Amino acid sequence: MPQFMPAVSNDAKAGTSHVLELSVVLPCLNERETVVICVQKAVAAIEKAGIHGEVIVADNGSTDGSVELAQSAGARVVHVDQRGYGNALRGGIHAARGTYVLMADSDDSYDFTHIPRFIEQLRNGSDLVMGNRFLGGIRHGAMPPLHRYLGNPVLTAIGRLFFHSPSRDFHCGIRAFRKDSYERMDIRSTGMEFASEMVVKASLLRMKVSEVPTTLSPDGRSHPPHLRTWHDGWRHLRFLLMYSPRWLFLLPGIASIVLGLATCIWLMPGPRRVGDIVFDFHTLAYGFGAILVGFQLLAFAVFTKVFAITEGLLPEDPRLNRMFEYIKLETGLLAGALCVGLGIVGSLLAVSTWARSSFGPITSDNLLRLVMLSVFALILGPQIIFSSFFLSILGLRRR
Repeated sequence: MPQFMPAVSNDAKAGTSHVLELSVVLPCLNERETVVICVQKAVAAIEKAGIHGEVIVADNGSTDGSVELAQSAGARVVHVDQRGYGNALRGGIHAARGTYVLMADSDDSYDFTHIPRFIEQLRNGSDLVMGNRFLGGIRHGAMPPLHRYLGNPVLTAIGRLFFHSPSRDFHCGIRAFRKDSYERMDIRSTGMEFASEMVVKASLLRMKVSEVPTTLSPDGRSHPPHLRTWHDGWRHLRFLLMYSPRWLFLLPGIASIVLGLATCIWLMPGPRRVGDIVFDFHTLAYGFGAILVGFQLLAFAVFTKVFAITEGLLPEDPRLNRMFEYIKLETGLLAGALCVGLGIVGSLLAVSTWARSSFGPITSDNLLRLVMLSVFALILGPQIIFSSFFLSILGLRRR
């Protein structure tokens, strides 16, 4: 006979902990129209597959009777006071007694008969098993065209590019994972970004991620979904950027420095003509500016990386540790001091040249180039010095 752990067993009431194979967690906020059918389908799928499991409804403050309906359908209800999709799931997963956890929306849009597909992959060693709606099929009217053809594909492509994730449906609402692997992820998001952070953390921690086809059907609710297209889409994009200092700061910084440096090398000897256009010190000024912006972005990339690793948001990076073996506070102070020194020397040369013309109007383009180079060095030097101090402060806790 298939085994199914009821909502609240006598052992659970007595405080005895049961280790089950699977806990199905359903976040819920005023879902009286669909929560019962979801619980019933999850229970039936578990029983049919012979899985020793439970169904948990993580209630996020429902006032429409969803709690009582879920309990009557056989679910164990966990009350989560902190509002937010992520908070609801965190509370439900924390209360789960299963070795594996499967999460799904409680709007009757996902097919719970696919549960064995997820369990099979987990039993085969996967840490996270993602559903893929694009492989399994999206029923007519189940997903708005904007989400289907723009939002999901674009955000998934960005996630795959930034984090080398194998998932081809980043935002699928049904997925399963090992509970111990989830605890290693140390997910911090409290809202809709919870789902993205799970995939990102699994990828960064080099966990085994697999995916199975699943279907998406129109939900059974009469009220609008909790998802807000542009607001939540921006939050997901913002999250992906913040979790990837390389793409947010490092690569744009390198590009800015390379472009600025090439411009400066090209124009420092004198004006250049391209067709009928003459590029002179006016363009050179933009080149120096691009280098300064690029340096700031590189500094932000390192600051963000160190902070994120220190706070447990990102895993340790051996390359960063090796870099700090050679680049120390004293190295930055020396480099900054050299820049300031070059700026001072250049400024003195410029002033002495200006003095030979009795401090009259500056008409020499070469003198203007020297002044611009000196000002650039005087700005970059202090940035290097104080960035080195700030980086050293960030590293105090790590040491």
